[in-house]
Amino acid sequence: MKSIKINLSIIAVIAVLLSSCAGTGGGMNKTTKGGVIGAGSGAVVGGVVGRIAGNTAAGAIIGAAVGGTTGALIGRRMDKQAEELRRDLEGANVERVGEGIKITFDSGILYAVNSAELQASAKTELTQLAETLKKYPDTNILIEGHTDNTGNRSINQPLSERRAQSVSSYLSGMGVDRGRMTTTGYADDQPIADNSTEAGRRQNRRVEIAIFANEKMKKAAERGDL
Repeated sequence: MKSIKINLSIIAVIAVLLSSCAGTGGGMNKTTKGGVIGAGSGAVVGGVVGRIAGNTAAGAIIGAAVGGTTGALIGRRMDKQAEELRRDLEGANVERVGEGIKITFDSGILYAVNSAELQASAKTELTQLAETLKKYPDTNILIEGHTDNTGNRSINQPLSERRAQSVSSYLSGMGVDRGRMTTTGYADDQPIADNSTEAGRRQNRRVEIAIFANEKMKKAAERGDL
């Protein structure tokens, strides 16, 4: 029942956003709708949808969705990319979500506790990620940092932001276009496990990456060129 309510809420939010935009300029085709909630404002919609669904990375992917035949073609392209990522990334969980991909790195792989400096093992993983991202250039990339609830907000918020930024900077150094990437930090606002246990806190210290189609890919899919 809870998942049904969440899905209905997500649909309602997207419907309201699209209705509002349509009211400002007449009817819109699927590509235009995708643009409204895609690269330009996907992070905003991701925040709204993500707060409902409990995960803003997934929300950004949902917010950028096109749907229909176009969305199905995008999904097939994402299937191929996700398969390569699962093969190459040993320290990450790679999930297909809607028309995109969500990657979760345990921060223990990326950083030491209370640090945003990438460890050697992290650089190996992120180098592999960069190679795949460069093979599929027509995507937007949202990078989120998360902490557990130890420490206070004044420490956790900037730490989560620096962790996301360090991933973005490394990927950029490996040749991924910085213009594709957006970073944000959520401190301990979005736990995925119980913060009262060390095992749970370890899961909550993480970086999530959302990969979803940009306008160029959406237009190619609409033409049937993917």
